[in-house]
Amino acid sequence: MLQNLHVKNLALIDEAEVDFSSGLNILTGETGAGKSIVLGSVSLALGGRYSADMLRKGADYGLVELTFGALSERTLEKLKAMDIFPEDGQVMISRRLMEGRSVSRINGETVTISRLKEAAAELIDIHGQHEHQSLLFKKNHLSILDAFSKKASQIKQEVKNAFKEYKENQKELGDADTDESERMKEAAFLEFEISEIRDAGVTPEEAQETEDTYRRMISGKRISENLEEAYAYISGEGEGNASDAVGRAVRAMAEAADHDSRAEELYGQLLDIESLLGDFSRELRDYMDSLSFSPEAFYEVESRLNEINHLKSKYGNTVEEILEYCEEKEERLQILKDYDTYLEQLRAKTGESETKLRGLCETLSQLRKKEAKQLEKQIKKGLQDLNFLDVQFEIQFKETRGYTENGTDDVEFMISMNPGEAPRPLSEVASGGELSRIMLAIKSVMADKDEIETLIFDEIDVGISGRTAQKVSEKMGLIGKKHQVICITHLAQIAAMADAHYAIEKKVEKNVTKTTIFHLDEEEEIREIARILGGAKITDTVLENAKEMKILAAGLKR
Repeated sequence: MLQNLHVKNLALIDEAEVDFSSGLNILTGETGAGKSIVLGSVSLALGGRYSADMLRKGADYGLVELTFGALSERTLEKLKAMDIFPEDGQVMISRRLMEGRSVSRINGETVTISRLKEAAAELIDIHGQHEHQSLLFKKNHLSILDAFSKKASQIKQEVKNAFKEYKENQKELGDADTDESERMKEAAFLEFEISEIRDAGVTPEEAQETEDTYRRMISGKRISENLEEAYAYISGEGEGNASDAVGRAVRAMAEAADHDSRAEELYGQLLDIESLLGDFSRELRDYMDSLSFSPEAFYEVESRLNEINHLKSKYGNTVEEILEYCEEKEERLQILKDYDTYLEQLRAKTGESETKLRGLCETLSQLRKKEAKQLEKQIKKGLQDLNFLDVQFEIQFKETRGYTENGTDDVEFMISMNPGEAPRPLSEVASGGELSRIMLAIKSVMADKDEIETLIFDEIDVGISGRTAQKVSEKMGLIGKKHQVICITHLAQIAAMADAHYAIEKKVEKNVTKTTIFHLDEEEEIREIARILGGAKITDTVLENAKEMKILAAGLKR
Protein backbone atom coordinates (compact mmCIF):
# COMPACT_ATOMS: atom_id res chain seq x y z
CA MET A 1 0.00 0.00 0.00
CA LEU A 2 0.97 3.68 -0.30
CA GLN A 3 2.44 4.55 3.09
CA ASN A 4 3.80 8.05 2.53
CA LEU A 5 3.44 10.96 0.12
CA HIS A 6 6.00 13.80 0.11
CA VAL A 7 5.47 16.81 -2.16
CA LYS A 8 7.71 19.86 -2.52
CA ASN A 9 7.48 23.01 -4.67
CA LEU A 10 4.41 22.08 -6.72
CA ALA A 11 1.76 24.72 -7.48
CA LEU A 12 0.52 26.00 -4.08
CA ILE A 13 2.39 23.35 -2.11
CA ASP A 14 5.60 24.59 -0.51
CA GLU A 15 6.25 21.26 1.20
CA ALA A 16 3.74 18.69 2.42
CA GLU A 17 3.97 15.16 3.74
CA VAL A 18 1.28 12.67 4.71
CA ASP A 19 1.30 9.10 6.02
CA PHE A 20 -1.63 7.08 4.69
CA SER A 21 -3.22 4.11 6.44
CA SER A 22 -4.86 0.93 5.20
CA GLY A 23 -8.57 0.88 4.40
CA LEU A 24 -10.47 3.98 3.23
CA ASN A 25 -8.44 7.22 3.29
CA ILE A 26 -10.56 10.33 2.72
CA LEU A 27 -9.25 13.77 1.67
CA THR A 28 -11.50 16.82 2.03
CA GLY A 29 -11.12 20.57 1.88
CA GLU A 30 -12.61 23.82 0.67
CA THR A 31 -12.98 24.43 -3.05
CA GLY A 32 -9.65 25.71 -4.35
CA ALA A 33 -7.70 24.43 -1.34
CA GLY A 34 -5.57 22.24 -3.60
CA LYS A 35 -7.18 18.78 -3.36
CA SER A 36 -6.57 18.12 -7.05
CA ILE A 37 -2.93 19.21 -6.65
CA VAL A 38 -2.33 16.53 -4.01
CA LEU A 39 -3.59 13.65 -6.14
CA GLY A 40 -2.20 15.29 -9.26
CA SER A 41 1.24 15.09 -7.67
CA VAL A 42 0.76 11.34 -7.27
CA SER A 43 0.01 11.08 -10.99
CA LEU A 44 3.17 13.09 -11.73
CA ALA A 45 5.27 10.75 -9.59
CA LEU A 46 3.91 7.81 -11.56
CA GLY A 47 4.93 9.25 -14.92
CA GLY A 48 2.13 11.71 -15.69
CA ARG A 49 2.63 14.62 -18.05
CA TYR A 50 4.60 17.53 -16.66
CA SER A 51 5.01 21.17 -17.64
CA ALA A 52 7.19 23.88 -16.10
CA ASP A 53 4.16 25.95 -14.96
CA MET A 54 3.39 23.21 -12.42
CA LEU A 55 6.37 24.33 -10.34
CA ARG A 56 5.79 26.64 -7.40
CA LYS A 57 6.60 30.24 -8.36
CA GLY A 58 10.28 30.99 -7.72
CA ALA A 59 11.26 27.31 -7.22
CA ASP A 60 14.07 25.71 -9.23
CA TYR A 61 12.60 22.24 -9.00
CA GLY A 62 9.63 20.22 -7.76
CA LEU A 63 9.75 16.85 -6.03
CA VAL A 64 7.23 14.07 -5.44
CA GLU A 65 8.10 10.94 -3.46
CA LEU A 66 5.86 7.91 -2.90
CA THR A 67 6.76 5.18 -0.41
CA PHE A 68 5.03 1.81 -0.72
CA GLY A 69 5.16 -0.91 1.93
CA ALA A 70 3.31 -3.97 3.29
CA LEU A 71 3.49 -5.44 -0.22
CA SER A 72 1.73 -8.71 -1.09
CA GLU A 73 3.58 -11.79 -2.32
CA ARG A 74 2.00 -11.32 -5.74
CA THR A 75 3.26 -7.73 -5.97
CA LEU A 76 6.73 -8.73 -4.79
CA GLU A 77 6.93 -11.40 -7.51
CA LYS A 78 5.84 -8.89 -10.18
CA LEU A 79 8.44 -6.37 -9.02
CA LYS A 80 11.13 -9.06 -8.88
CA ALA A 81 10.43 -9.87 -12.54
CA MET A 82 11.27 -6.21 -13.27
CA ASP A 83 14.50 -6.41 -11.21
CA ILE A 84 12.98 -4.20 -8.53
CA PHE A 85 13.70 -5.34 -4.98
CA PRO A 86 12.26 -3.62 -1.88
CA GLU A 87 14.67 -2.14 0.64
CA ASP A 88 13.59 -2.79 4.24
CA GLY A 89 10.27 -3.98 2.83
CA GLN A 90 9.62 -0.69 1.01
CA VAL A 91 9.69 0.63 -2.55
CA MET A 92 10.26 4.37 -3.02
CA ILE A 93 9.29 6.09 -6.26
CA SER A 94 10.44 9.67 -6.76
CA ARG A 95 10.32 12.20 -9.57
CA ARG A 96 12.32 15.42 -9.55
CA LEU A 97 10.80 18.02 -11.86
CA MET A 98 12.85 20.79 -13.39
CA GLU A 99 12.20 23.24 -16.21
CA GLY A 100 12.07 21.26 -19.43
CA ARG A 101 13.00 17.88 -17.93
CA SER A 102 12.48 15.46 -15.07
CA VAL A 103 14.39 12.63 -13.37
CA SER A 104 12.59 9.51 -12.10
CA ARG A 105 13.99 7.04 -9.59
CA ILE A 106 12.96 3.76 -8.00
CA ASN A 107 14.79 3.06 -4.73
CA GLY A 108 17.35 5.68 -5.71
CA GLU A 109 18.09 4.17 -9.13
CA THR A 110 17.37 6.39 -12.13
CA VAL A 111 14.79 4.82 -14.47
CA THR A 112 12.97 5.72 -17.67
CA ILE A 113 9.37 6.94 -17.64
CA SER A 114 8.23 3.70 -19.33
CA ARG A 115 9.89 1.60 -16.62
CA LEU A 116 8.40 3.86 -13.94
CA LYS A 117 4.91 3.40 -15.38
CA GLU A 118 5.41 -0.36 -15.61
CA ALA A 119 6.25 -0.58 -11.91
CA ALA A 120 3.50 1.85 -10.92
CA ALA A 121 0.89 -0.27 -12.71
CA GLU A 122 1.55 -3.05 -10.19
CA LEU A 123 1.36 -0.76 -7.16
CA ILE A 124 -1.46 1.72 -7.64
CA ASP A 125 -4.57 2.29 -9.76
CA ILE A 126 -5.81 5.88 -10.20
CA HIS A 127 -9.41 6.53 -11.19
CA GLY A 128 -10.14 10.10 -12.09
CA GLN A 129 -12.49 11.61 -14.66
CA HIS A 130 -10.20 10.43 -17.47
CA GLU A 131 -10.20 6.85 -16.20
CA HIS A 132 -14.00 6.82 -15.93
CA GLN A 133 -14.12 7.91 -19.56
CA SER A 134 -12.16 4.77 -20.48
CA LEU A 135 -15.43 2.85 -19.97
CA LEU A 136 -16.68 4.48 -23.17
CA PHE A 137 -14.18 2.46 -25.21
CA LYS A 138 -15.46 -1.05 -25.72
CA LYS A 139 -11.92 -2.39 -26.18
CA ASN A 140 -11.64 -2.06 -22.37
CA HIS A 141 -14.81 -4.06 -21.70
CA LEU A 142 -13.23 -7.37 -22.71
CA SER A 143 -10.35 -6.77 -20.28
CA ILE A 144 -12.82 -6.24 -17.42
CA LEU A 145 -14.66 -9.45 -18.28
CA ASP A 146 -11.43 -11.45 -18.46
CA ALA A 147 -10.24 -10.01 -15.16
CA PHE A 148 -13.52 -11.17 -13.60
CA SER A 149 -12.92 -14.73 -14.79
CA LYS A 150 -9.64 -16.37 -13.76
CA LYS A 151 -10.40 -19.38 -15.97
CA ALA A 152 -10.84 -17.11 -18.97
CA SER A 153 -7.46 -15.51 -18.25
CA GLN A 154 -5.77 -18.93 -18.29
CA ILE A 155 -7.34 -20.02 -21.59
CA LYS A 156 -6.65 -16.55 -23.01
CA GLN A 157 -2.92 -17.22 -22.69
CA GLU A 158 -3.34 -20.48 -24.64
CA VAL A 159 -5.25 -18.56 -27.32
CA LYS A 160 -2.47 -15.98 -27.47
CA ASN A 161 0.17 -18.69 -27.98
CA ALA A 162 -1.94 -20.48 -30.60
CA PHE A 163 -2.59 -17.19 -32.43
CA LYS A 164 1.14 -16.47 -32.55
CA GLU A 165 1.83 -19.96 -33.97
CA TYR A 166 -0.95 -19.59 -36.56
CA LYS A 167 0.28 -16.16 -37.72
CA GLU A 168 3.84 -17.46 -38.06
CA ASN A 169 2.66 -20.40 -40.17
CA GLN A 170 0.45 -18.09 -42.22
CA LYS A 171 3.37 -15.74 -42.86
CA GLU A 172 5.63 -18.65 -43.83
CA LEU A 173 3.00 -19.86 -46.27
CA GLY A 174 2.64 -16.36 -47.72
CA ASP A 175 6.40 -16.00 -48.11
CA ALA A 176 6.53 -19.39 -49.84
CA ASP A 177 4.40 -18.13 -52.71
CA THR A 178 7.19 -17.49 -55.24
CA ASP A 179 7.36 -18.33 -58.96
CA GLU A 180 9.54 -21.11 -60.35
CA SER A 181 12.17 -18.81 -61.89
CA GLU A 182 12.78 -17.13 -58.52
CA ARG A 183 13.15 -20.50 -56.84
CA MET A 184 15.66 -21.63 -59.49
CA LYS A 185 17.75 -18.49 -58.91
CA GLU A 186 17.67 -19.04 -55.17
CA ALA A 187 18.61 -22.70 -55.56
CA ALA A 188 21.59 -21.87 -57.81
CA PHE A 189 22.86 -19.31 -55.31
CA LEU A 190 22.45 -21.73 -52.41
CA GLU A 191 24.38 -24.42 -54.29
CA PHE A 192 27.23 -21.95 -54.81
CA GLU A 193 27.35 -20.99 -51.11
CA ILE A 194 27.13 -24.60 -49.92
CA SER A 195 29.85 -25.67 -52.37
CA GLU A 196 32.15 -22.85 -51.24
CA ILE A 197 31.84 -23.87 -47.59
CA ARG A 198 31.99 -27.64 -48.08
CA ASP A 199 34.92 -27.47 -50.54
CA ALA A 200 36.91 -25.48 -48.00
CA GLY A 201 36.62 -28.44 -45.62
CA VAL A 202 37.36 -26.26 -42.61
CA THR A 203 36.77 -27.47 -39.05
CA PRO A 204 36.80 -25.49 -35.79
CA GLU A 205 39.91 -27.38 -34.65
CA GLU A 206 41.81 -26.69 -37.86
CA ALA A 207 40.85 -23.01 -37.81
CA GLN A 208 42.17 -22.62 -34.26
CA GLU A 209 45.36 -24.50 -35.09
CA THR A 210 45.94 -22.38 -38.22
CA GLU A 211 45.48 -19.16 -36.26
CA ASP A 212 47.88 -20.36 -33.55
CA THR A 213 50.47 -21.43 -36.13
CA TYR A 214 50.22 -18.11 -37.95
CA ARG A 215 50.66 -16.11 -34.74
CA ARG A 216 53.65 -18.27 -33.79
CA MET A 217 55.22 -17.74 -37.23
CA ILE A 218 54.69 -13.97 -37.07
CA SER A 219 56.35 -13.72 -33.68
CA GLY A 220 58.78 -16.61 -34.30
CA LYS A 221 61.84 -14.46 -35.06
CA ARG A 222 61.69 -12.56 -31.82
CA ILE A 223 60.96 -15.77 -29.87
CA SER A 224 63.90 -17.53 -31.58
CA GLU A 225 66.28 -14.74 -30.60
CA ASN A 226 65.20 -15.02 -26.97
CA LEU A 227 65.45 -18.80 -26.98
CA GLU A 228 68.90 -18.75 -28.60
CA GLU A 229 70.15 -16.47 -25.86
CA ALA A 230 68.60 -18.71 -23.17
CA TYR A 231 70.09 -21.82 -24.80
CA ALA A 232 73.53 -20.21 -24.89
CA TYR A 233 73.40 -19.71 -21.14
CA ILE A 234 72.27 -23.30 -20.55
CA SER A 235 74.19 -25.41 -23.07
CA GLY A 236 75.94 -23.11 -25.51
CA GLU A 237 79.30 -23.82 -27.11
CA GLY A 238 82.42 -22.98 -25.12
CA GLU A 239 82.91 -22.60 -21.43
CA GLY A 240 80.76 -20.57 -19.05
CA ASN A 241 77.33 -22.13 -19.71
CA ALA A 242 75.19 -23.64 -16.98
CA SER A 243 75.58 -27.25 -18.13
CA ASP A 244 79.39 -27.09 -17.99
CA ALA A 245 79.31 -25.35 -14.60
CA VAL A 246 76.98 -27.95 -13.12
CA GLY A 247 79.11 -30.75 -14.62
CA ARG A 248 82.23 -29.39 -12.95
CA ALA A 249 80.35 -29.09 -9.69
CA VAL A 250 79.29 -32.74 -9.93
CA ARG A 251 82.85 -33.86 -10.41
CA ALA A 252 84.01 -31.73 -7.48
CA MET A 253 81.35 -33.19 -5.17
CA ALA A 254 81.94 -36.81 -6.16
CA GLU A 255 84.97 -37.44 -3.91
CA ALA A 256 83.44 -35.61 -0.93
CA ALA A 257 80.33 -37.79 -1.22
CA ASP A 258 82.45 -40.88 -0.52
CA HIS A 259 83.52 -39.58 2.93
CA ASP A 260 80.48 -37.78 4.41
CA SER A 261 76.72 -38.61 4.50
CA ARG A 262 75.60 -34.97 4.30
CA ALA A 263 77.91 -34.39 1.30
CA GLU A 264 76.48 -37.55 -0.24
CA GLU A 265 72.93 -36.18 0.18
CA LEU A 266 73.82 -32.88 -1.47
CA TYR A 267 75.68 -34.75 -4.23
CA GLY A 268 72.47 -36.65 -5.04
CA GLN A 269 70.51 -33.39 -5.33
CA LEU A 270 73.18 -32.00 -7.64
CA LEU A 271 72.90 -35.08 -9.88
CA ASP A 272 69.14 -34.45 -10.11
CA ILE A 273 69.80 -30.85 -11.13
CA GLU A 274 72.24 -32.02 -13.81
CA SER A 275 69.63 -34.44 -15.15
CA LEU A 276 66.85 -31.82 -15.16
CA LEU A 277 69.12 -29.30 -16.85
CA GLY A 278 69.99 -31.82 -19.53
CA ASP A 279 66.29 -32.61 -20.16
CA PHE A 280 65.43 -28.92 -20.30
CA SER A 281 68.25 -28.27 -22.74
CA ARG A 282 66.98 -30.98 -25.12
CA GLU A 283 63.35 -29.75 -24.93
CA LEU A 284 64.48 -26.18 -25.54
CA ARG A 285 66.42 -27.27 -28.63
CA ASP A 286 63.40 -29.20 -29.95
CA TYR A 287 61.17 -26.16 -29.45
CA MET A 288 63.72 -23.92 -31.20
CA ASP A 289 63.80 -26.33 -34.13
CA SER A 290 59.97 -26.24 -34.34
CA LEU A 291 60.07 -22.46 -34.77
CA SER A 292 62.16 -22.63 -37.88
CA PHE A 293 60.03 -22.59 -41.06
CA SER A 294 60.48 -21.94 -44.73
CA PRO A 295 58.89 -19.05 -46.66
CA GLU A 296 56.79 -21.66 -48.49
CA ALA A 297 55.36 -22.98 -45.21
CA PHE A 298 54.50 -19.43 -44.07
CA TYR A 299 52.76 -18.69 -47.38
CA GLU A 300 50.73 -21.89 -47.09
CA VAL A 301 49.54 -21.07 -43.55
CA GLU A 302 48.77 -17.45 -44.47
CA SER A 303 46.75 -18.50 -47.54
CA ARG A 304 44.71 -20.99 -45.51
CA LEU A 305 43.99 -18.38 -42.84
CA ASN A 306 42.87 -15.91 -45.53
CA GLU A 307 40.48 -18.52 -46.91
CA ILE A 308 38.99 -19.12 -43.44
CA ASN A 309 38.63 -15.38 -42.81
CA HIS A 310 36.94 -14.97 -46.20
CA LEU A 311 34.31 -17.54 -45.16
CA LYS A 312 33.85 -15.74 -41.83
CA SER A 313 33.26 -12.41 -43.57
CA LYS A 314 30.41 -13.98 -45.58
CA TYR A 315 28.82 -16.65 -43.44
CA GLY A 316 29.57 -16.18 -39.73
CA ASN A 317 31.98 -14.91 -37.11
CA THR A 318 33.11 -18.41 -36.16
CA VAL A 319 33.57 -21.72 -37.98
CA GLU A 320 30.70 -23.13 -35.90
CA GLU A 321 28.43 -20.36 -37.23
CA ILE A 322 29.65 -20.99 -40.80
CA LEU A 323 28.83 -24.71 -40.59
CA GLU A 324 25.45 -23.96 -38.98
CA TYR A 325 24.69 -21.52 -41.81
CA CYS A 326 25.66 -24.19 -44.33
CA GLU A 327 23.29 -26.74 -42.75
CA GLU A 328 20.42 -24.23 -42.85
CA LYS A 329 21.05 -23.56 -46.53
CA GLU A 330 21.22 -27.28 -47.28
CA GLU A 331 17.81 -27.71 -45.64
CA ARG A 332 16.44 -24.80 -47.68
CA LEU A 333 17.92 -26.25 -50.89
CA GLN A 334 16.28 -29.58 -50.18
CA ILE A 335 12.94 -27.76 -49.80
CA LEU A 336 13.42 -25.98 -53.14
CA LYS A 337 14.22 -29.26 -54.89
CA ASP A 338 10.93 -30.77 -53.63
CA TYR A 339 8.85 -27.61 -53.37
CA ASP A 340 5.41 -29.14 -54.01
CA THR A 341 5.82 -31.47 -51.03
CA TYR A 342 7.00 -28.56 -48.88
CA LEU A 343 3.96 -26.44 -49.81
CA GLU A 344 1.62 -29.32 -49.10
CA GLN A 345 3.17 -29.85 -45.67
CA LEU A 346 3.08 -26.12 -44.93
CA ARG A 347 -0.60 -25.83 -45.89
CA ALA A 348 -1.39 -28.81 -43.66
CA LYS A 349 0.62 -27.28 -40.79
CA THR A 350 -1.18 -23.93 -41.18
CA GLY A 351 -4.55 -25.67 -41.32
CA GLU A 352 -3.79 -27.64 -38.16
CA SER A 353 -2.73 -24.50 -36.29
CA GLU A 354 -5.93 -22.72 -37.42
CA THR A 355 -8.08 -25.65 -36.26
CA LYS A 356 -6.35 -25.58 -32.88
CA LEU A 357 -6.80 -21.80 -32.63
CA ARG A 358 -10.46 -21.97 -33.63
CA GLY A 359 -11.14 -24.62 -31.00
CA LEU A 360 -9.48 -22.59 -28.26
CA CYS A 361 -11.34 -19.43 -29.35
CA GLU A 362 -14.67 -21.27 -29.18
CA THR A 363 -13.83 -22.65 -25.73
CA LEU A 364 -12.81 -19.20 -24.53
CA SER A 365 -15.94 -17.60 -25.99
CA GLN A 366 -18.24 -20.14 -24.33
CA LEU A 367 -16.55 -19.58 -20.97
CA ARG A 368 -16.72 -15.80 -21.37
CA LYS A 369 -20.44 -15.94 -22.17
CA LYS A 370 -21.05 -18.07 -19.11
CA GLU A 371 -19.03 -15.74 -16.88
CA ALA A 372 -20.64 -12.69 -18.51
CA LYS A 373 -24.04 -13.75 -17.15
CA GLN A 374 -22.65 -13.68 -13.62
CA LEU A 375 -20.88 -10.37 -14.19
CA GLU A 376 -24.06 -8.85 -15.64
CA LYS A 377 -26.04 -9.80 -12.52
CA GLN A 378 -23.41 -8.50 -10.12
CA ILE A 379 -22.87 -5.19 -11.94
CA LYS A 380 -26.63 -4.68 -12.24
CA LYS A 381 -27.03 -5.25 -8.51
CA GLY A 382 -24.10 -2.92 -7.84
CA LEU A 383 -25.74 -0.23 -10.00
CA GLN A 384 -29.06 -0.66 -8.21
CA ASP A 385 -27.23 -0.26 -4.90
CA LEU A 386 -25.92 3.06 -6.27
CA ASN A 387 -29.48 4.26 -6.93
CA PHE A 388 -29.80 3.23 -10.58
CA LEU A 389 -33.17 1.74 -9.65
CA ASP A 390 -34.52 0.79 -13.09
CA VAL A 391 -31.20 -0.03 -14.70
CA GLN A 392 -30.70 -2.79 -17.25
CA PHE A 393 -27.14 -3.95 -17.89
CA GLU A 394 -26.05 -6.41 -20.56
CA ILE A 395 -22.77 -7.65 -22.01
CA GLN A 396 -23.17 -7.95 -25.77
CA PHE A 397 -21.08 -10.42 -27.79
CA LYS A 398 -20.21 -10.12 -31.45
CA GLU A 399 -17.63 -12.03 -33.46
CA THR A 400 -14.52 -10.27 -34.76
CA ARG A 401 -13.80 -10.36 -38.49
CA GLY A 402 -10.77 -12.54 -37.96
CA TYR A 403 -8.69 -14.13 -35.26
CA THR A 404 -6.99 -11.94 -32.67
CA GLU A 405 -4.64 -12.73 -29.80
CA ASN A 406 -7.68 -12.24 -27.51
CA GLY A 407 -9.86 -14.68 -29.44
CA THR A 408 -12.85 -13.88 -31.64
CA ASP A 409 -15.05 -12.05 -29.12
CA ASP A 410 -16.03 -8.41 -29.62
CA VAL A 411 -17.54 -7.43 -26.26
CA GLU A 412 -19.45 -4.26 -25.39
CA PHE A 413 -21.24 -3.13 -22.23
CA MET A 414 -24.86 -2.10 -22.89
CA ILE A 415 -27.03 -0.16 -20.45
CA SER A 416 -30.51 1.28 -20.07
CA MET A 417 -31.24 3.62 -17.16
CA ASN A 418 -34.90 4.30 -17.96
CA PRO A 419 -37.86 1.88 -18.01
CA GLY A 420 -38.94 0.79 -21.49
CA GLU A 421 -35.67 1.75 -23.16
CA ALA A 422 -33.61 -0.97 -24.80
CA PRO A 423 -29.99 -1.23 -23.59
CA ARG A 424 -27.59 0.84 -25.68
CA PRO A 425 -23.78 1.30 -25.66
CA LEU A 426 -22.43 3.21 -22.66
CA SER A 427 -21.01 5.89 -24.96
CA GLU A 428 -24.54 6.77 -26.14
CA VAL A 429 -26.20 6.83 -22.73
CA ALA A 430 -24.01 7.63 -19.71
CA SER A 431 -22.93 11.09 -18.56
CA GLY A 432 -19.66 11.84 -16.75
CA GLY A 433 -21.21 11.56 -13.29
CA GLU A 434 -23.02 8.35 -14.20
CA LEU A 435 -19.79 6.89 -15.58
CA SER A 436 -18.08 7.48 -12.25
CA ARG A 437 -20.78 5.48 -10.46
CA ILE A 438 -20.72 2.74 -13.09
CA MET A 439 -16.95 2.50 -12.62
CA LEU A 440 -17.46 2.30 -8.85
CA ALA A 441 -20.01 -0.49 -9.28
CA ILE A 442 -17.56 -2.42 -11.45
CA LYS A 443 -14.74 -1.85 -8.96
CA SER A 444 -16.89 -3.10 -6.09
CA VAL A 445 -17.72 -6.26 -8.05
CA MET A 446 -14.04 -6.70 -8.90
CA ALA A 447 -12.82 -6.03 -5.34
CA ASP A 448 -11.96 -9.69 -4.78
CA LYS A 449 -10.46 -10.04 -8.28
CA ASP A 450 -8.42 -6.83 -8.51
CA GLU A 451 -4.80 -7.52 -7.53
CA ILE A 452 -3.67 -3.87 -7.40
CA GLU A 453 -3.33 -3.01 -3.71
CA THR A 454 -3.93 0.76 -3.77
CA LEU A 455 -6.87 2.44 -5.54
CA ILE A 456 -7.27 6.20 -5.86
CA PHE A 457 -10.66 7.73 -6.67
CA ASP A 458 -10.99 11.35 -7.73
CA GLU A 459 -14.32 12.97 -8.66
CA ILE A 460 -16.21 9.77 -7.78
CA ASP A 461 -19.05 11.85 -6.31
CA VAL A 462 -19.60 14.19 -9.28
CA GLY A 463 -23.29 15.07 -9.66
CA ILE A 464 -24.66 12.97 -6.79
CA SER A 465 -26.23 13.69 -3.40
CA GLY A 466 -28.69 12.33 -0.86
CA ARG A 467 -29.48 8.61 -0.98
CA THR A 468 -27.18 8.06 -3.95
CA ALA A 469 -24.28 9.58 -2.03
CA GLN A 470 -24.99 7.21 0.86
CA LYS A 471 -24.94 4.25 -1.48
CA VAL A 472 -21.65 5.40 -3.01
CA SER A 473 -20.13 5.73 0.47
CA GLU A 474 -21.16 2.17 1.32
CA LYS A 475 -19.51 0.90 -1.86
CA MET A 476 -16.35 2.80 -1.04
CA GLY A 477 -16.31 1.21 2.40
CA LEU A 478 -16.77 -2.23 0.84
CA ILE A 479 -13.80 -1.77 -1.50
CA GLY A 480 -11.77 -0.41 1.43
CA LYS A 481 -12.04 -3.80 3.16
CA LYS A 482 -10.06 -5.45 0.34
CA HIS A 483 -7.80 -2.60 -0.78
CA GLN A 484 -6.23 0.59 0.37
CA VAL A 485 -8.48 3.33 -1.04
CA ILE A 486 -7.58 7.03 -1.26
CA CYS A 487 -10.50 9.25 -2.20
CA ILE A 488 -11.09 12.98 -2.58
CA THR A 489 -14.68 13.92 -1.83
CA HIS A 490 -16.93 16.88 -1.05
CA LEU A 491 -19.77 14.72 0.33
CA ALA A 492 -20.28 14.21 4.06
CA GLN A 493 -21.71 10.69 3.58
CA ILE A 494 -18.49 9.49 1.94
CA ALA A 495 -16.26 11.38 4.37
CA ALA A 496 -18.02 9.72 7.32
CA MET A 497 -16.96 6.28 6.06
CA ALA A 498 -13.28 7.15 6.40
CA ASP A 499 -10.88 4.86 8.23
CA ALA A 500 -8.44 7.80 8.09
CA HIS A 501 -9.45 11.38 7.30
CA TYR A 502 -7.14 14.13 6.00
CA ALA A 503 -7.90 17.81 5.55
CA ILE A 504 -6.37 19.97 2.84
CA GLU A 505 -6.17 23.68 3.64
CA LYS A 506 -4.99 26.79 1.84
CA LYS A 507 -3.38 29.46 4.01
CA VAL A 508 -1.76 32.84 3.35
CA GLU A 509 1.46 33.42 5.28
CA LYS A 510 3.48 36.62 4.69
CA ASN A 511 1.55 37.28 1.47
CA VAL A 512 2.41 33.76 0.20
CA THR A 513 -0.37 31.23 -0.43
CA LYS A 514 0.40 27.67 0.70
CA THR A 515 -1.51 24.40 0.69
CA THR A 516 -1.06 21.99 3.61
CA ILE A 517 -2.43 18.54 4.38
CA PHE A 518 -2.83 16.96 7.81
CA HIS A 519 -4.45 13.97 9.52
CA LEU A 520 -7.61 14.62 11.58
CA ASP A 521 -8.29 13.12 14.99
CA GLU A 522 -11.82 12.02 15.90
CA GLU A 523 -13.01 15.43 17.07
CA GLU A 524 -11.44 17.24 14.11
CA GLU A 525 -13.00 14.74 11.74
CA ILE A 526 -16.48 15.43 13.11
CA ARG A 527 -15.93 19.18 12.73
CA GLU A 528 -14.78 18.66 9.11
CA ILE A 529 -17.90 16.60 8.33
CA ALA A 530 -19.96 19.33 9.97
CA ARG A 531 -18.23 21.93 7.78
CA ILE A 532 -19.19 19.93 4.70
CA LEU A 533 -22.78 19.67 5.97
CA GLY A 534 -23.26 23.19 7.24
CA GLY A 535 -21.04 25.37 5.13
CA ALA A 536 -19.68 28.56 6.72
CA LYS A 537 -21.66 28.33 10.00
CA ILE A 538 -21.31 25.18 12.10
CA THR A 539 -24.10 24.94 14.69
CA ASP A 540 -24.51 22.43 17.49
CA THR A 541 -27.22 20.72 15.46
CA VAL A 542 -24.86 20.32 12.51
CA LEU A 543 -22.20 18.88 14.85
CA GLU A 544 -24.70 16.39 16.23
CA ASN A 545 -25.62 15.38 12.68
CA ALA A 546 -21.93 14.86 11.90
CA LYS A 547 -21.48 12.67 15.00
CA GLU A 548 -24.54 10.64 14.06
CA MET A 549 -23.20 10.13 10.53
CA LYS A 550 -19.91 8.77 11.92
CA ILE A 551 -21.79 6.39 14.25
CA LEU A 552 -24.01 5.16 11.40
CA ALA A 553 -21.00 4.74 9.13
CA ALA A 554 -19.19 2.70 11.79
CA GLY A 555 -22.22 0.43 12.08
CA LEU A 556 -22.39 -0.05 8.30
CA LYS A 557 -18.69 -0.95 8.16
CA ARG A 558 -19.17 -3.57 10.87
